[in-house]
Amino acid sequence: MTSIIGTYECKIEAKGRVLVPASLRKQLPAVADGFVLKRSVFEKCLELWPMAEWDAMMMKMNKLNRFDKKADKFIRTFMAGVKMVDIDDAGRLLIAKDLLSFGNISKEIVMSSKVNIVEIWDKELYEATIAMDEEDFGDLAEDVMSKLNFDE
Repeated sequence: MTSIIGTYECKIEAKGRVLVPASLRKQLPAVADGFVLKRSVFEKCLELWPMAEWDAMMMKMNKLNRFDKKADKFIRTFMAGVKMVDIDDAGRLLIAKDLLSFGNISKEIVMSSKVNIVEIWDKELYEATIAMDEEDFGDLAEDVMSKLNFDE
C-alpha cells in the first residue's frame, strides 16, 4: 500500500484542469498506470485512486454477491461517475464536468491525502468539513483509534 502525505491548495482552470503540485506528483506511484477519479462515498468531494489501489479495491468488490440486492445497489452507486484519468506531461489532471458538479468544485480546490488515495475538495467545503474544535477531534480520535490493536 502506498502512503501519500500532504494537503495542497490549487486553482482549477475553466476547462476543469488542475496542475497537480510537483511534491504530490512525486509521491504518486507509476503515473503511467493512470488513475481512477470518482465520487466519495461519504462526502461531497472526489477521490483520486492510483491504479494499483483501485485494482485492489476491485478485487474486493468482485467478491460481492450481485444477486444480493444491497450489494448490487452498493456496486452501482460506488461506480457512479467513475472515470479513468491521467496526469499529462505538463502535470495537469482533467476533471470531468459531472464530477466537478458533484463536488461543488469551483476555482479553488484542496488536494488532501487520505492514506493511499487523494481527496479533491472545493476549498470552502474542505475548510467547513475539517472545522471542529480540539475536544471534538480528541473524542473522535479516541472513538476510532482506541479500537485498533497496535500490537499486531
